[in-house]
Amino acid sequence: MSSLFSGDETAPFFGFLGAASALVFSCMGAAYGTAKSGVGVASMGVMRPELVMKSIVPVVMAGVLGIYGLIIAVIISTGINPKAKPYYLFDGYAHLSSGLACGLAGLAAGMAIGIVGDAGVRANAQQPKLFVGMILILIFAEALALYGLIVGIILSSRAGQSRAD
Repeated sequence: MSSLFSGDETAPFFGFLGAASALVFSCMGAAYGTAKSGVGVASMGVMRPELVMKSIVPVVMAGVLGIYGLIIAVIISTGINPKAKPYYLFDGYAHLSSGLACGLAGLAAGMAIGIVGDAGVRANAQQPKLFVGMILILIFAEALALYGLIVGIILSSRAGQSRAD
């Protein structure tokens, strides 16, 4: 069996754990942001139904967080092929840290988007001048997940550089 496998036998566990972490945590953030913002949109829609479509922005922004996790999970999982190229613990740890960076940043951003989206759409129903401010806060919250995506891509690209082959 060892002739078919090159590298450390436990290393792919950490790589796959990183892929799963990226997707699971990002989707948890997306789900929380969507649910929390959706509650605000539904509540606001009772008072001002004409603003419902304008208030969907936080829900859309929260949904994008899951896509960030999916991107990193695909990048990581395509980089794990120990039969074609040696896969060492360094590579597994690089993929694990990549997945955690993206996933946890997505979770944090989803929580921020959900809270700001909920309060923001309710406040926007009462004072329409708050819309631009709400959007700016949502953009900064989304940027947190984007930072995690960028760091995740950089960390994932480090895999395979542990030894000169």
